[in-house]
Amino acid sequence: MTSTDARVATVEAPDASEAPDTAEAPDTAGVPDTAAVVDAYLATVADPAATPERIAAHYGERVDWMCADNPAVPWLRPRATRDDVAAHWRELREHTVAGAGGASVDALVISGPEAVLTGQLWGTVRATGKSFRSPFALRFTVEGGEIVRHHVYEDSLAIAAACTPGE
Repeated sequence: MTSTDARVATVEAPDASEAPDTAEAPDTAGVPDTAAVVDAYLATVADPAATPERIAAHYGERVDWMCADNPAVPWLRPRATRDDVAAHWRELREHTVAGAGGASVDALVISGPEAVLTGQLWGTVRATGKSFRSPFALRFTVEGGEIVRHHVYEDSLAIAAACTPGE
């Protein structure tokens, strides 16, 4: 997945009079905006040399990571910390075939601190040799230059089926 695969649309508030009073806004000088954070994250995930810790460095120390928890899929479960995010990437690599998986981003929509990506993901489970493919939607919230919310919606049943031995 590369950041250049994404089409970016920034959504502005419909009425500027509804914008918050900037006199009360926190100082954000030097803090990357949502698009820059998401772009950096996508570039890191696309880098085959990126370590799980390097990927996790894009996240806050505390993170609201939500996905469909499924005991058949060792890497799919909610996470709460940056260390948990690194564990996710280690577990994903441990249980899938290197070079047989990936993701593509079809669309990226950004509104303030929120970003939603949609696309396709695929892989092959090491233990079963079965492949999976799923559309996905991923919602990020960025605060202080870090991802603090990661909610992913995917076909977890297709992924679980690929993790299940047999037929």
